[in-house]
Amino acid sequence: MPRATLPSNRRRFPARSYRHATGNFTTIMLPESALVFRRSIGAALFFLLVSFSCLLLFRNADYSRFSSSNHLGRVSAVIPSNDSVAISNEYSLENILNEASMKDKTVILTTLNEAWAAPDSIIDLFLESFRIGDRTRWLLNHLVIVALDPKAFMRCQGIHSYCYLLANETVDFHEEAFFMTPRYLKMMWRRIDFLRSVLELGYNFVFTDADIMWFRDPFPRFHRDADFQIACDHFTGIVDDVQNRPNGGFNFVQSNNRSIEFYKFWHSSQETYPGYHDQDVLNFIKVDPFITNLGLKMKFLDTANFGGLCEPSKDLNKVCTMHANCCYGMDSKLHDLRIMLQDWKYYLTLAPSLKRLSIISWRVPQKCSLDSLKHPGAPEKSVQEN
Repeated sequence: MPRATLPSNRRRFPARSYRHATGNFTTIMLPESALVFRRSIGAALFFLLVSFSCLLLFRNADYSRFSSSNHLGRVSAVIPSNDSVAISNEYSLENILNEASMKDKTVILTTLNEAWAAPDSIIDLFLESFRIGDRTRWLLNHLVIVALDPKAFMRCQGIHSYCYLLANETVDFHEEAFFMTPRYLKMMWRRIDFLRSVLELGYNFVFTDADIMWFRDPFPRFHRDADFQIACDHFTGIVDDVQNRPNGGFNFVQSNNRSIEFYKFWHSSQETYPGYHDQDVLNFIKVDPFITNLGLKMKFLDTANFGGLCEPSKDLNKVCTMHANCCYGMDSKLHDLRIMLQDWKYYLTLAPSLKRLSIISWRVPQKCSLDSLKHPGAPEKSVQEN
């Protein structure tokens, strides 16, 4: 085995050394025990250097282990996976929310699984919309992407500042979950429970599905007196009309006792309406006396500002967000979302006078056309289609 050597600036041991003078040179003769000791120190330092280098390589491969303590509704820091090494959050949920929040403790949240995290897929279009939108880029500083599986978490870390891995010990959410399957239902209800935990930590949130394009800052269009306000598949024209058809993919919620109790009631209502997803259950409970007695102020958002493929925003001068709802299948979503972005980019090139004339409109839906859903054998609806 080659002998480990120390750097040239070795420390001497004068107390036990022996000097031998030859001309103008002086050498130091050390006893055998001192030489053995120095060799041992050198070997130990060499071992530590190799160990530290391996640790750095291991960390750079994104397989480091971190720990996080639980707090209130905080989920477990480590999520089981099929990978040989478990991946965990570096920071607790509360720390991430604190770093990402606005001054009034408001954050923007979206969820992401492996199926939507692939390069040039849904998440990339989502982030691009913030970058090219009207006064929306700054909102990326307050966006937290909640990953539902390790691969989505790793992709998030490569493209965004604030990522959180939502643990689930019983269901693997990495694959595309088709509409109304057991995996889909568990994913939707897990989301509701997670959002309740965010409210309990004292944070307001805008929740947005990742298949929603952000074209304008929506905050000026929100109702100031609402505890809970939500986008619609169909808007009747009246903001507090319970006949509106809400869509769970986009909502703005204030953290207070009323909203926390509402989310608890919403989550527990899955037992009253087994087999239904969260959006259907919301349609059932929005007229429940419990909501009235709770005093929750619920408002519905106008599709003129918060549109979707179910009911598109007609005026690009007013649109804030557009949702690829009422759409089946990943390919169809991607096709129509890309056209949305193209239409918006063209709108931005117009002179102000032409913009005011509203000379252009959306070219969607195309592949997401509702007519295709009338034909027998239409594909199943994919996760986050609502």
